[in-house]
Amino acid sequence: MDFTDFNETLASFLEAARHTLRTELTSLWLPIQLGLIGLAVLMALGIALSFRRRVDLVSLTMGWPPYLRIAVRAFVDYLAPIAFIFVMMAIRAALRADVINPRTYLLGVAISLTTAWVIINIAAGVIHNRFVNRVVTVTAWTIAALSILRLLDPVTASLDSPSVMVGGLRLSPLLLLKTTALLLITLWGANALGNFLDKRVQSFTDLTPSIQVLITKLIRIVLIILAVVIALNSMGIDLSVLALFSGAVGVGLGFGLQKIVSNLVSGIILLADKSIKPGDVISVGDHFGRVGNMGARYTSVDTRDGREYLIPNEDFITQRVANWTYSSNLVRLSVKFNTTYDSDPRRVQEAAVAAAQSIERVAKKPMPSCMLSAFGASALEFELWFWITDPASGVANVKSDVLLALWDALDQQGAKIAKPGPARVIYELANIKPETHEDEPDPGKDEPDSPLPRDAGKGPFRS
Repeated sequence: MDFTDFNETLASFLEAARHTLRTELTSLWLPIQLGLIGLAVLMALGIALSFRRRVDLVSLTMGWPPYLRIAVRAFVDYLAPIAFIFVMMAIRAALRADVINPRTYLLGVAISLTTAWVIINIAAGVIHNRFVNRVVTVTAWTIAALSILRLLDPVTASLDSPSVMVGGLRLSPLLLLKTTALLLITLWGANALGNFLDKRVQSFTDLTPSIQVLITKLIRIVLIILAVVIALNSMGIDLSVLALFSGAVGVGLGFGLQKIVSNLVSGIILLADKSIKPGDVISVGDHFGRVGNMGARYTSVDTRDGREYLIPNEDFITQRVANWTYSSNLVRLSVKFNTTYDSDPRRVQEAAVAAAQSIERVAKKPMPSCMLSAFGASALEFELWFWITDPASGVANVKSDVLLALWDALDQQGAKIAKPGPARVIYELANIKPETHEDEPDPGKDEPDSPLPRDAGKGPFRS
Protein backbone atom coordinates (compact mmCIF):
# COMPACT_ATOMS: atom_id res chain seq x y z
CA MET A 1 0.00 0.00 0.00
CA ASP A 2 1.45 3.35 -1.08
CA PHE A 3 0.84 6.37 1.19
CA THR A 4 3.73 8.64 0.07
CA ASP A 5 1.79 10.48 -2.63
CA PHE A 6 -1.21 10.68 -0.33
CA ASN A 7 0.77 12.42 2.42
CA GLU A 8 2.33 14.89 -0.03
CA THR A 9 -1.03 15.71 -1.60
CA LEU A 10 -2.69 16.13 1.78
CA ALA A 11 0.08 18.44 3.00
CA SER A 12 -0.18 20.67 -0.07
CA PHE A 13 -3.98 20.72 0.21
CA LEU A 14 -3.86 21.79 3.88
CA GLU A 15 -1.28 24.48 3.10
CA ALA A 16 -3.43 25.92 0.31
CA ALA A 17 -6.55 25.85 2.51
CA ARG A 18 -4.67 27.54 5.35
CA HIS A 19 -3.46 30.31 3.05
CA THR A 20 -6.95 30.88 1.63
CA LEU A 21 -8.59 30.97 5.05
CA ARG A 22 -5.96 33.36 6.40
CA THR A 23 -6.51 35.71 3.49
CA GLU A 24 -10.30 35.66 3.69
CA LEU A 25 -10.71 35.73 7.48
CA THR A 26 -8.41 38.72 7.97
CA SER A 27 -10.19 40.79 5.32
CA LEU A 28 -12.76 43.46 6.18
CA TRP A 29 -14.88 42.25 3.27
CA LEU A 30 -15.64 38.95 5.02
CA PRO A 31 -18.31 40.31 7.43
CA ILE A 32 -19.63 42.58 4.66
CA GLN A 33 -20.15 39.64 2.30
CA LEU A 34 -21.69 37.52 5.03
CA GLY A 35 -24.11 40.32 5.87
CA LEU A 36 -25.07 40.72 2.21
CA ILE A 37 -25.68 36.98 1.91
CA GLY A 38 -27.96 37.06 4.96
CA LEU A 39 -29.84 40.06 3.53
CA ALA A 40 -30.29 38.23 0.22
CA VAL A 41 -31.70 35.19 2.05
CA LEU A 42 -34.33 37.31 3.83
CA MET A 43 -35.28 39.08 0.59
CA ALA A 44 -35.61 35.76 -1.28
CA LEU A 45 -37.83 34.27 1.42
CA GLY A 46 -40.03 37.35 1.36
CA ILE A 47 -40.38 37.22 -2.43
CA ALA A 48 -41.30 33.51 -2.38
CA LEU A 49 -43.83 33.97 0.43
CA SER A 50 -45.48 36.95 -1.25
CA PHE A 51 -45.73 35.09 -4.57
CA ARG A 52 -47.36 32.02 -3.00
CA ARG A 53 -49.91 34.16 -1.18
CA ARG A 54 -50.95 36.12 -4.24
CA VAL A 55 -50.86 33.46 -6.96
CA ASP A 56 -53.14 30.41 -7.06
CA LEU A 57 -50.99 27.92 -8.92
CA VAL A 58 -53.77 25.35 -9.48
CA SER A 59 -56.17 27.79 -11.14
CA LEU A 60 -53.35 29.49 -13.04
CA THR A 61 -52.09 26.29 -14.69
CA MET A 62 -55.54 24.82 -15.31
CA GLY A 63 -55.72 23.61 -18.91
CA TRP A 64 -51.97 23.91 -19.53
CA PRO A 65 -50.01 21.01 -21.09
CA PRO A 66 -48.80 18.49 -18.47
CA TYR A 67 -45.09 19.11 -19.00
CA LEU A 68 -45.55 22.85 -18.75
CA ARG A 69 -47.50 22.44 -15.49
CA ILE A 70 -44.70 20.28 -14.08
CA ALA A 71 -42.11 22.89 -15.07
CA VAL A 72 -44.09 25.72 -13.45
CA ARG A 73 -44.59 23.74 -10.24
CA ALA A 74 -40.89 22.91 -10.10
CA PHE A 75 -40.12 26.62 -10.53
CA VAL A 76 -42.48 27.52 -7.67
CA ASP A 77 -41.04 24.80 -5.43
CA TYR A 78 -37.56 26.27 -5.85
CA LEU A 79 -38.70 29.89 -6.02
CA ALA A 80 -36.81 30.92 -2.87
CA PRO A 81 -33.33 29.73 -4.00
CA ILE A 82 -33.97 31.07 -7.52
CA ALA A 83 -34.89 34.46 -6.06
CA PHE A 84 -31.76 34.28 -3.89
CA ILE A 85 -29.61 33.75 -7.00
CA PHE A 86 -31.03 36.80 -8.78
CA VAL A 87 -30.80 38.99 -5.67
CA MET A 88 -27.17 37.97 -5.15
CA MET A 89 -26.35 38.64 -8.80
CA ALA A 90 -27.88 42.13 -8.49
CA ILE A 91 -25.93 42.87 -5.29
CA ARG A 92 -22.70 41.64 -6.83
CA ALA A 93 -23.20 43.72 -9.98
CA ALA A 94 -23.97 46.83 -7.87
CA LEU A 95 -20.79 46.37 -5.82
CA ARG A 96 -18.63 46.01 -8.91
CA ALA A 97 -20.20 49.10 -10.46
CA ASP A 98 -20.03 51.43 -7.42
CA VAL A 99 -17.02 50.18 -5.39
CA ILE A 100 -13.39 50.15 -6.42
CA ASN A 101 -11.75 46.73 -6.21
CA PRO A 102 -14.50 45.02 -4.20
CA ARG A 103 -14.00 41.52 -2.74
CA THR A 104 -16.93 39.42 -3.97
CA TYR A 105 -15.43 35.95 -3.82
CA LEU A 106 -17.94 34.64 -1.23
CA LEU A 107 -20.83 36.17 -3.17
CA GLY A 108 -19.75 34.33 -6.32
CA VAL A 109 -19.36 31.08 -4.41
CA ALA A 110 -22.84 31.44 -2.90
CA ILE A 111 -24.36 32.10 -6.34
CA SER A 112 -22.59 29.12 -7.93
CA LEU A 113 -23.42 26.70 -5.11
CA THR A 114 -27.10 27.70 -5.08
CA THR A 115 -27.35 27.46 -8.86
CA ALA A 116 -25.80 23.99 -8.84
CA TRP A 117 -28.14 22.91 -6.04
CA VAL A 118 -31.26 24.07 -7.93
CA ILE A 119 -30.23 22.50 -11.25
CA ILE A 120 -29.25 19.18 -9.65
CA ASN A 121 -32.46 18.90 -7.63
CA ILE A 122 -34.65 19.68 -10.63
CA ALA A 123 -32.77 17.20 -12.83
CA ALA A 124 -32.90 14.49 -10.14
CA GLY A 125 -36.67 14.93 -9.85
CA VAL A 126 -37.13 12.31 -12.57
CA ILE A 127 -35.80 9.69 -10.13
CA HIS A 128 -38.79 8.60 -8.05
CA ASN A 129 -36.82 6.25 -5.80
CA ARG A 130 -36.15 8.38 -2.71
CA PHE A 131 -32.91 6.67 -1.71
CA VAL A 132 -31.38 6.78 -5.20
CA ASN A 133 -32.60 10.35 -5.63
CA ARG A 134 -30.89 11.40 -2.41
CA VAL A 135 -27.64 9.60 -3.27
CA VAL A 136 -27.48 11.12 -6.75
CA THR A 137 -28.33 14.59 -5.48
CA VAL A 138 -25.77 14.59 -2.66
CA THR A 139 -23.04 13.09 -4.86
CA ALA A 140 -23.59 15.49 -7.75
CA TRP A 141 -23.78 18.54 -5.49
CA THR A 142 -20.64 17.49 -3.60
CA ILE A 143 -18.72 17.19 -6.86
CA ALA A 144 -20.09 20.54 -8.05
CA ALA A 145 -19.19 22.22 -4.74
CA LEU A 146 -15.63 20.88 -4.82
CA SER A 147 -15.27 22.05 -8.42
CA ILE A 148 -16.61 25.53 -7.57
CA LEU A 149 -14.24 25.81 -4.62
CA ARG A 150 -11.37 24.55 -6.83
CA LEU A 151 -10.82 21.58 -4.55
CA LEU A 152 -11.90 18.79 -6.88
CA ASP A 153 -8.44 17.97 -8.22
CA PRO A 154 -6.70 17.92 -4.79
CA VAL A 155 -9.48 15.80 -3.24
CA THR A 156 -9.45 13.41 -6.23
CA ALA A 157 -5.71 13.02 -5.99
CA SER A 158 -5.92 12.44 -2.24
CA LEU A 159 -8.53 9.70 -2.68
CA ASP A 160 -6.59 8.06 -5.50
CA SER A 161 -3.21 8.02 -3.76
CA PRO A 162 -3.74 5.25 -1.14
CA SER A 163 -4.20 1.96 -2.96
CA VAL A 164 -3.76 -1.77 -2.62
CA MET A 165 -3.16 -4.40 -5.32
CA VAL A 166 -5.61 -7.32 -5.43
CA GLY A 167 -4.96 -9.89 -8.13
CA GLY A 168 -3.52 -7.31 -10.53
CA LEU A 169 -6.30 -4.78 -9.75
CA ARG A 170 -5.38 -1.48 -8.12
CA LEU A 171 -8.02 -0.64 -5.52
CA SER A 172 -8.26 2.90 -4.18
CA PRO A 173 -10.95 4.83 -2.28
CA LEU A 174 -11.64 6.87 -5.43
CA LEU A 175 -12.21 3.72 -7.50
CA LEU A 176 -14.54 2.29 -4.87
CA LEU A 177 -16.57 5.50 -4.67
CA LYS A 178 -16.86 5.78 -8.46
CA THR A 179 -17.82 2.12 -8.81
CA THR A 180 -20.45 2.36 -6.07
CA ALA A 181 -22.01 5.52 -7.56
CA LEU A 182 -22.05 4.10 -11.08
CA LEU A 183 -23.43 0.79 -9.82
CA LEU A 184 -26.30 2.55 -8.06
CA ILE A 185 -27.13 4.52 -11.20
CA THR A 186 -27.02 1.48 -13.50
CA LEU A 187 -29.11 -0.61 -11.09
CA TRP A 188 -31.69 2.17 -10.87
CA GLY A 189 -31.77 2.37 -14.66
CA ALA A 190 -32.18 -1.41 -14.88
CA ASN A 191 -35.03 -1.30 -12.37
CA ALA A 192 -36.78 1.55 -14.21
CA LEU A 193 -36.41 -0.26 -17.54
CA GLY A 194 -37.64 -3.47 -15.90
CA ASN A 195 -40.77 -1.72 -14.62
CA PHE A 196 -41.47 -0.34 -18.09
CA LEU A 197 -41.01 -3.73 -19.77
CA ASP A 198 -43.09 -5.34 -17.02
CA LYS A 199 -46.04 -3.11 -17.89
CA ARG A 200 -45.58 -3.88 -21.57
CA VAL A 201 -45.55 -7.63 -20.94
CA GLN A 202 -48.64 -7.38 -18.72
CA SER A 203 -50.48 -5.71 -21.59
CA PHE A 204 -50.12 -8.84 -23.73
CA THR A 205 -53.38 -10.60 -22.96
CA ASP A 206 -52.44 -13.60 -25.12
CA LEU A 207 -49.89 -14.71 -22.51
CA THR A 208 -50.98 -16.59 -19.42
CA PRO A 209 -50.27 -14.95 -16.03
CA SER A 210 -47.57 -17.51 -15.19
CA ILE A 211 -45.76 -16.89 -18.49
CA GLN A 212 -45.96 -13.14 -17.91
CA VAL A 213 -44.39 -13.49 -14.46
CA LEU A 214 -41.67 -15.79 -15.80
CA ILE A 215 -40.78 -13.37 -18.63
CA THR A 216 -40.65 -10.36 -16.32
CA LYS A 217 -38.45 -12.20 -13.80
CA LEU A 218 -36.02 -13.27 -16.52
CA ILE A 219 -35.91 -9.73 -17.93
CA ARG A 220 -35.12 -8.29 -14.48
CA ILE A 221 -32.35 -10.83 -13.86
CA VAL A 222 -30.75 -10.11 -17.25
CA LEU A 223 -30.97 -6.34 -16.73
CA ILE A 224 -29.38 -6.54 -13.27
CA ILE A 225 -26.51 -8.69 -14.59
CA LEU A 226 -25.95 -6.25 -17.48
CA ALA A 227 -26.00 -3.30 -15.08
CA VAL A 228 -23.30 -4.87 -12.88
CA VAL A 229 -21.14 -5.81 -15.88
CA ILE A 230 -21.45 -2.35 -17.44
CA ALA A 231 -20.57 -0.64 -14.16
CA LEU A 232 -17.51 -2.81 -13.57
CA ASN A 233 -16.25 -2.50 -17.14
CA SER A 234 -16.74 1.29 -17.14
CA MET A 235 -14.43 1.53 -14.13
CA GLY A 236 -11.78 -0.52 -15.91
CA ILE A 237 -12.24 -3.55 -13.68
CA ASP A 238 -11.32 -6.77 -15.44
CA LEU A 239 -13.94 -9.38 -14.65
CA SER A 240 -11.32 -12.10 -14.85
CA VAL A 241 -9.99 -11.00 -11.45
CA LEU A 242 -13.21 -12.34 -9.96
CA ALA A 243 -12.32 -15.87 -11.06
CA LEU A 244 -10.55 -16.51 -7.76
CA PHE A 245 -13.59 -15.40 -5.81
CA SER A 246 -15.96 -17.51 -7.90
CA GLY A 247 -13.68 -20.54 -7.42
CA ALA A 248 -13.72 -20.02 -3.65
CA VAL A 249 -17.50 -19.80 -3.71
CA GLY A 250 -17.70 -23.05 -5.66
CA VAL A 251 -15.46 -24.82 -3.14
CA GLY A 252 -17.54 -23.45 -0.27
CA LEU A 253 -20.73 -24.72 -1.87
CA GLY A 254 -19.17 -28.13 -2.20
CA PHE A 255 -18.22 -28.21 1.49
CA GLY A 256 -21.65 -27.51 2.89
CA LEU A 257 -22.47 -23.83 2.39
CA GLN A 258 -25.57 -24.60 0.38
CA LYS A 259 -27.92 -23.36 3.09
CA ILE A 260 -26.00 -20.14 3.62
CA VAL A 261 -25.91 -19.38 -0.09
CA SER A 262 -29.56 -20.40 -0.43
CA ASN A 263 -30.57 -17.96 2.32
CA LEU A 264 -28.39 -15.24 0.79
CA VAL A 265 -29.88 -15.68 -2.69
CA SER A 266 -33.38 -15.91 -1.18
CA GLY A 267 -32.79 -12.62 0.64
CA ILE A 268 -31.74 -10.95 -2.61
CA ILE A 269 -34.85 -12.29 -4.34
CA LEU A 270 -37.10 -11.04 -1.54
CA LEU A 271 -35.56 -7.57 -1.74
CA ALA A 272 -35.80 -7.54 -5.53
CA ASP A 273 -39.41 -8.65 -5.97
CA LYS A 274 -40.64 -6.89 -2.77
CA SER A 275 -42.92 -9.80 -1.88
CA ILE A 276 -42.26 -8.91 1.75
CA LYS A 277 -40.72 -5.74 3.10
CA PRO A 278 -40.08 -4.20 6.53
CA GLY A 279 -43.37 -3.20 8.14
CA ASP A 280 -45.50 -5.88 6.46
CA VAL A 281 -47.74 -8.05 8.63
CA ILE A 282 -47.22 -11.68 7.64
CA SER A 283 -47.88 -15.20 8.81
CA VAL A 284 -45.47 -17.98 7.89
CA GLY A 285 -45.87 -21.39 9.44
CA ASP A 286 -46.93 -20.94 13.07
CA HIS A 287 -45.51 -17.40 13.28
CA PHE A 288 -47.58 -14.25 12.89
CA GLY A 289 -46.18 -10.77 13.29
CA ARG A 290 -44.59 -7.71 11.73
CA VAL A 291 -41.51 -7.88 9.51
CA GLY A 292 -38.63 -6.09 11.19
CA ASN A 293 -35.07 -6.32 9.90
CA MET A 294 -34.33 -8.12 6.62
CA GLY A 295 -30.78 -9.44 6.79
CA ALA A 296 -28.61 -11.41 4.39
CA ARG A 297 -29.36 -14.72 6.12
CA TYR A 298 -32.60 -14.24 8.03
CA THR A 299 -35.62 -11.98 8.43
CA SER A 300 -36.88 -10.98 11.86
CA VAL A 301 -40.61 -11.20 12.62
CA ASP A 302 -41.79 -9.28 15.68
CA THR A 303 -44.79 -10.84 17.41
CA ARG A 304 -47.32 -9.22 19.73
CA ASP A 305 -46.02 -11.10 22.77
CA GLY A 306 -42.61 -9.42 22.55
CA ARG A 307 -40.80 -12.30 20.88
CA GLU A 308 -38.69 -11.78 17.78
CA TYR A 309 -38.37 -14.80 15.50
CA LEU A 310 -35.37 -15.02 13.17
CA ILE A 311 -36.70 -16.95 10.16
CA PRO A 312 -34.28 -18.07 7.40
CA ASN A 313 -34.91 -16.33 4.11
CA GLU A 314 -35.25 -19.68 2.35
CA ASP A 315 -38.47 -20.39 4.26
CA PHE A 316 -40.13 -17.37 2.64
CA ILE A 317 -39.37 -18.84 -0.80
CA THR A 318 -40.21 -22.50 -0.16
CA GLN A 319 -43.17 -22.13 2.22
CA ARG A 320 -46.59 -20.56 1.86
CA VAL A 321 -46.52 -17.01 3.25
CA ALA A 322 -49.61 -14.90 3.95
CA ASN A 323 -48.79 -11.21 3.56
CA TRP A 324 -51.65 -9.23 5.11
CA THR A 325 -50.36 -5.88 3.81
CA TYR A 326 -48.82 -6.81 0.44
CA SER A 327 -50.90 -4.53 -1.77
CA SER A 328 -53.12 -2.84 0.83
CA ASN A 329 -53.30 -2.37 4.58
CA LEU A 330 -57.01 -3.25 4.55
CA VAL A 331 -57.67 -6.52 6.39
CA ARG A 332 -61.13 -8.04 6.86
CA LEU A 333 -61.97 -9.71 10.17
CA SER A 334 -65.10 -11.54 11.25
CA VAL A 335 -66.80 -12.58 14.47
CA LYS A 336 -69.62 -15.10 14.78
CA PHE A 337 -72.42 -14.97 17.34
CA ASN A 338 -75.87 -16.46 17.97
CA THR A 339 -79.14 -15.03 19.28
CA THR A 340 -82.32 -16.63 20.47
CA TYR A 341 -85.26 -17.09 18.12
CA ASP A 342 -87.33 -14.46 19.90
CA SER A 343 -84.85 -11.73 18.71
CA ASP A 344 -85.63 -9.61 15.66
CA PRO A 345 -82.85 -10.53 13.16
CA ARG A 346 -83.00 -7.19 11.34
CA ARG A 347 -82.59 -5.22 14.56
CA VAL A 348 -79.75 -7.55 15.52
CA GLN A 349 -78.00 -6.79 12.22
CA GLU A 350 -78.36 -3.04 12.74
CA ALA A 351 -77.07 -3.28 16.30
CA ALA A 352 -74.08 -5.36 15.21
CA VAL A 353 -73.08 -2.89 12.46
CA ALA A 354 -73.47 0.06 14.85
CA ALA A 355 -71.34 -1.75 17.44
CA ALA A 356 -68.51 -2.34 14.93
CA GLN A 357 -68.64 1.28 13.74
CA SER A 358 -68.27 2.52 17.31
CA ILE A 359 -64.75 1.05 17.54
CA GLU A 360 -62.07 3.55 16.55
CA ARG A 361 -59.81 1.06 14.76
CA VAL A 362 -62.59 -0.27 12.54
CA ALA A 363 -62.47 1.33 9.08
CA LYS A 364 -65.47 3.38 7.95
CA LYS A 365 -64.97 2.34 4.34
CA PRO A 366 -65.66 -0.42 3.50
CA MET A 367 -68.50 -0.38 5.99
CA PRO A 368 -69.03 -3.28 8.41
CA SER A 369 -71.74 -5.75 7.45
CA CYS A 370 -73.68 -8.37 9.36
CA MET A 371 -75.17 -11.44 7.69
CA LEU A 372 -77.68 -13.99 8.94
CA SER A 373 -75.72 -17.13 8.10
CA ALA A 374 -78.05 -19.94 9.20
CA PHE A 375 -81.11 -21.01 11.19
CA GLY A 376 -79.49 -23.15 13.84
CA ALA A 377 -81.09 -25.91 15.85
CA SER A 378 -81.63 -23.63 18.84
CA ALA A 379 -80.43 -20.16 17.74
CA LEU A 380 -80.09 -17.68 14.90
CA GLU A 381 -76.50 -17.68 13.61
CA PHE A 382 -74.92 -14.39 12.51
CA GLU A 383 -71.50 -13.36 11.15
CA LEU A 384 -70.19 -9.78 11.51
CA TRP A 385 -67.58 -8.60 9.01
CA PHE A 386 -65.46 -5.46 9.46
CA TRP A 387 -62.20 -4.03 8.13
CA ILE A 388 -59.11 -2.58 9.82
CA THR A 389 -56.17 -0.67 8.35
CA ASP A 390 -53.56 -1.36 11.04
CA PRO A 391 -53.11 -5.11 11.46
CA ALA A 392 -49.66 -4.48 12.91
CA SER A 393 -51.39 -3.14 16.04
CA GLY A 394 -53.01 -6.52 16.68
CA VAL A 395 -56.03 -8.52 15.56
CA ALA A 396 -57.26 -10.24 18.72
CA ASN A 397 -57.56 -6.95 20.64
CA VAL A 398 -59.82 -5.30 18.05
CA LYS A 399 -61.96 -8.44 17.92
CA SER A 400 -62.34 -8.24 21.69
CA ASP A 401 -63.38 -4.58 21.47
CA VAL A 402 -65.98 -5.40 18.80
CA LEU A 403 -67.39 -8.29 20.84
CA LEU A 404 -67.72 -6.11 23.95
CA ALA A 405 -69.45 -3.39 21.94
CA LEU A 406 -71.70 -6.05 20.39
CA TRP A 407 -72.63 -7.33 23.86
CA ASP A 408 -73.71 -3.85 24.95
CA ALA A 409 -75.59 -3.16 21.70
CA LEU A 410 -77.57 -6.41 21.86
CA ASP A 411 -78.40 -5.77 25.49
CA GLN A 412 -79.79 -2.33 24.61
CA GLN A 413 -81.90 -3.88 21.81
CA GLY A 414 -83.30 -6.52 24.16
CA ALA A 415 -81.80 -9.34 22.12
CA LYS A 416 -80.43 -12.35 23.94
CA ILE A 417 -77.30 -14.25 23.03
CA ALA A 418 -78.12 -17.95 22.76
CA LYS A 419 -76.23 -20.34 24.98
CA PRO A 420 -74.24 -23.11 23.29
CA GLY A 421 -76.09 -26.37 22.70
CA PRO A 422 -74.48 -28.73 25.29
CA ALA A 423 -74.30 -26.07 27.97
CA ARG A 424 -77.94 -25.17 27.35
CA VAL A 425 -79.05 -28.79 27.76
CA ILE A 426 -77.15 -29.10 31.02
CA TYR A 427 -78.64 -25.80 32.19
CA GLU A 428 -82.18 -26.97 31.42
CA LEU A 429 -81.64 -30.34 33.08
CA ALA A 430 -80.23 -28.66 36.15
CA ASN A 431 -83.41 -26.60 36.51
CA ILE A 432 -85.87 -29.55 36.19
CA LYS A 433 -87.66 -30.18 39.50
CA PRO A 434 -88.61 -33.81 40.28
CA GLU A 435 -92.31 -34.60 40.60
CA THR A 436 -93.35 -35.45 44.21
CA HIS A 437 -96.64 -36.62 45.77
CA GLU A 438 -97.88 -34.93 48.88
CA ASP A 439 -98.78 -38.23 50.58
CA GLU A 440 -95.32 -39.73 50.10
CA PRO A 441 -92.96 -39.09 52.97
CA ASP A 442 -89.67 -37.38 52.31
CA PRO A 443 -87.05 -40.12 52.37
CA GLY A 444 -84.54 -37.96 54.18
CA LYS A 445 -86.76 -36.49 56.88
CA ASP A 446 -86.74 -39.40 59.30
CA GLU A 447 -82.98 -39.88 59.06
CA PRO A 448 -81.47 -36.42 58.90
CA ASP A 449 -78.06 -37.55 60.08
CA SER A 450 -77.78 -40.55 57.80
CA PRO A 451 -74.83 -40.27 55.40
CA LEU A 452 -76.56 -42.56 52.91
CA PRO A 453 -80.06 -42.47 51.40
CA ARG A 454 -82.71 -44.89 52.58
CA ASP A 455 -82.41 -47.23 49.64
CA ALA A 456 -78.61 -47.34 49.68
CA GLY A 457 -78.68 -51.09 50.10
CA LYS A 458 -81.01 -51.73 47.17
CA GLY A 459 -80.42 -51.87 43.47
CA PRO A 460 -77.53 -53.13 41.42
CA PHE A 461 -74.98 -51.10 43.39
CA ARG A 462 -75.94 -52.30 46.83
CA SER A 463 -73.17 -53.51 49.04
